[in-house]
Amino acid sequence: MKKVVKFGGSSLASAEQFKKVGDIIRADESRRFVVPSAPGKRFSNDTKVTDMLYQCYNAAESGRDFSELLSKIKDRYYEIIKGLSLDLSLEDEFKTIEKSFKEKAGKDYAASRGEYLNGIIMANYLGYEFIDSATVIFFDEDGSFNAEKTNAVLSAKLSTCENAVIPGFYGAYPDGSVKTFSRGGSDITGSIVAKAIKADLYENWTDVSGFLIADPRIINNPEGITTITYRELRELSYMGATVLHEDAIFPVRQEGIPINIRNTNAPDDAGTMIVESTCKQPKYTITGIAGKKGFVAVNIEKDKMNSEIGFGRKVLQAFEENDISFEHVPSGIDTMTVFVHQPEFEGKEQQVLSAIHRLSHPDTIELESDLALIAVVGRGMRQTRGTAGRIFSALAHANVNVKMIDQGSSELNIIIGVSNKDFETAIKAIYDIFVLVQI
Repeated sequence: MKKVVKFGGSSLASAEQFKKVGDIIRADESRRFVVPSAPGKRFSNDTKVTDMLYQCYNAAESGRDFSELLSKIKDRYYEIIKGLSLDLSLEDEFKTIEKSFKEKAGKDYAASRGEYLNGIIMANYLGYEFIDSATVIFFDEDGSFNAEKTNAVLSAKLSTCENAVIPGFYGAYPDGSVKTFSRGGSDITGSIVAKAIKADLYENWTDVSGFLIADPRIINNPEGITTITYRELRELSYMGATVLHEDAIFPVRQEGIPINIRNTNAPDDAGTMIVESTCKQPKYTITGIAGKKGFVAVNIEKDKMNSEIGFGRKVLQAFEENDISFEHVPSGIDTMTVFVHQPEFEGKEQQVLSAIHRLSHPDTIELESDLALIAVVGRGMRQTRGTAGRIFSALAHANVNVKMIDQGSSELNIIIGVSNKDFETAIKAIYDIFVLVQI
């Protein structure tokens, strides 16, 4: 059995955390390939090493003295090395970093050094081979990830390794210069490595025991999700639920490799399994609830709209012309509503309204701002009658006015629009009716 294990920044913030990670890896010999992040925060008002590197590089780029900032970064790593009692020097690495900063090697290079140095420490601590991600993960000249070349080179390289550490977050352009993924990119690296070795499981270790049914900032001690499908996760992450970088889903999904979200600080917790499909019935009708505030509803009315061919395309063209993406478009016989992000829309609202009038000649257009969208997601909704009715009933009892409800054809999710001020109340009401009230 082969597992890829990725550890987040909070899991590697200190020597104490490194020791926990070491115990986890050594407890299972199938955990053969390790993807580390850069050291995160050791305490609430601490600074992540990646942020320290950005600050240091900004000073170098502007021609200021950055020696003190670089020294503080060096101290963070030597504190870990000393705490692990390792016979390891990073002096040559820091000399190279200093020289590269002076030569303005780029922000991507600067940011990537957090993972790079942590990877060297991790490989030394475990006795694993260290593989610089810049030699096995590739981007094209336009900055797009070259999945085919990466998979070929990485597969060949790892086939000769019994155990290896591959730092997360970065790869290289064709000329060898460093290119990073977006933040959260270590999740993506772990997924790429799992695909390359055709892993049986990709374990993603962080500081939470998997996904929760709802945001713990809104729901006190919400229930955890034991199993979730890729499609359910996509719906929830799209609406704001964040534990795993959503781009990390695709490489392993293509190969049918499950992901297990685990907690470094509670390694005995089973966490959440993310799978392609499952016959396991969920504990509740819903799998999760997530949402976002800050939307505007553009309500368009026109008599006999439904018989006018191309009306919807003309309306959406008005948004396209102004570089505004839409979230949802519920419609009726004579009405059509377009939900868009309020901050994106506000500066262009008059241009958009003029374009709608010019292109589609509506009878009236009305705007409703300060709205929130909530996604109720669950594979169990397909087999359960009355799900929408229960949602309406729960929201009515909580005195929440529903502005919009839209169910996808997959019956996997229901989107509800409410006022921003009712956002938290609505989520609590939906959570209570499906999780706390068992029927």
